[in-house]
Amino acid sequence: MTIFCSHCHQPLQAEMSCMPRRGKQAPRASRPFRSTKSASKARRDQINAELQALRSLLPISVQEKERLSYLHTMALVCLQLRGAQLFPPGSAPPVGPALSTELLSLLPGFLLVLSANGKLVYISENVVQVLGLSVVELLAQGDTVFDILDGQACEDVYRKLLLAQEEPGREVTFVSKMCTSKAFRLQHGGNRVMTVCGRFVALRWPPSPSTTAFLALCTPVMQSLTDGEAGFQDDIFQSTHILDMTFIDVTESVTYHLGYRREELVGQSWYSILHPQDADLAADQHRAVGESRGAGAAAGTAVLRVLRRDRAWAWLRVWARRDGGGRCITCTCRCLR
Repeated sequence: MTIFCSHCHQPLQAEMSCMPRRGKQAPRASRPFRSTKSASKARRDQINAELQALRSLLPISVQEKERLSYLHTMALVCLQLRGAQLFPPGSAPPVGPALSTELLSLLPGFLLVLSANGKLVYISENVVQVLGLSVVELLAQGDTVFDILDGQACEDVYRKLLLAQEEPGREVTFVSKMCTSKAFRLQHGGNRVMTVCGRFVALRWPPSPSTTAFLALCTPVMQSLTDGEAGFQDDIFQSTHILDMTFIDVTESVTYHLGYRREELVGQSWYSILHPQDADLAADQHRAVGESRGAGAAAGTAVLRVLRRDRAWAWLRVWARRDGGGRCITCTCRCLR
């Protein structure tokens, strides 16, 4: 009987094979140990060199470049790339470089440019005078407008930006707290309330999400005081409403602040004097009051615009709570402007 090798298919004699037996295999040469320490260092050195090259291209002073961390460097590079996409070389100059320091100092706030998806594209240098944070420090909070706003207001801001994007050229306004420096928070007791007023503008034709930008002016609203301090101020008035927010009473000081006589407001709806763009925010506060449990339960605060008797708009900081055994709503309003 002929036996064939299973590997080379050649006839073999008994107890033979063309493959060496396992026990008689020649020992393999041991592979030399390779350290990855030098390779890791080489990669780090290459990354550092690339970051240094990017840092050298940033349009900031040498002193500022030396203080940049890796995070700040990448944040500024991303900001510049988004700006270059909206304002490519050869097109109209970006908003920022065209404005001198002297002109920025005359503004009541700072300039903000956002992309269609809310990414930060440009922040004017005078932001440090308003929020106590430089552009670099503000970018450390994140790269979208929602990262620098109070988290509770992000949903309302998102709706306003969608509305503005659907109707380019339409001006929208929203109010929210913005991140500030630690020194500012210690001095004023919290972040700063800012009014953001802007619109989407098509930078090139045909318009598309990659060629439209939200241009806005951010101005500070006067800092409000805490609830405990509110009752001692001359810029306070109170109003009482039934649960659908119809006026049933208001303090006489409303005449000084808004120009209305008490008799003109009683029986009117709170919503009849609100700015249309603030109706959703007021409705959210109204809903929170309605869902609160028991008399005296507060529903937070809101910054709203109301129509004065002279047809001008006044900014109010409004605290709302349920009173009278839960059968009515009391609003404490402080005039901010």
